[in-house]
Amino acid sequence: MVHAPLEIEVKFHLPEIDPTRDRLIAMNAEPSGRVFETNIRFENTLKSLKREGILLRLRHDDRSRLTFKSSLSTPDTQFKVHKELEVEVGDFQACHDILEALGYLPEQVYEKWRETFVLDHTSLLIDTMPYGTFLEIEGEKSKIREIADRLSLNWKKRILLNYLEIFEVIQREEDLGFADITFNNFKGRTLDINKYLSSLYAG
Repeated sequence: MVHAPLEIEVKFHLPEIDPTRDRLIAMNAEPSGRVFETNIRFENTLKSLKREGILLRLRHDDRSRLTFKSSLSTPDTQFKVHKELEVEVGDFQACHDILEALGYLPEQVYEKWRETFVLDHTSLLIDTMPYGTFLEIEGEKSKIREIADRLSLNWKKRILLNYLEIFEVIQREEDLGFADITFNNFKGRTLDINKYLSSLYAG
């Protein structure tokens, strides 16, 4: 059993970025910049990590990090909660090669733009995915709910799926023939994510 710190978060779909960004600034949330992320999800040779609720990810933005996430034995119905271990690595390509040498193979690439704010020890992340924009609130449960209320977000419309799981819904419904969530793959496609939001909400 892996004993790891818990990451607690929820997501909300953002029809527009500016109103939420302006509200965060008005609330004196501290901005810490916007970066472009490239993420690679790795699998073992049996491709069993995902089935076991495990995410092994190598991320590069303004730095590089290797992350291990695992789901809880009893899911939380109010928040997205998982165990997380993360380490910063000095060489993205070397870490990639080490993982492959150990038998882990790159399975899926996903990209996003992430703008980060911090308020009351809580991270507020405006994520622009190739298929839509979301606000991710990460921190203690009480703070997450408090800030969501201050932002006038409808708690019933919170999303507990991760970005890969959201993509799976879109991929299935749109019959997409690709697995990598890149801006290039979505270029020129007309996608109305509003058609699928109701199936993403935790309720």
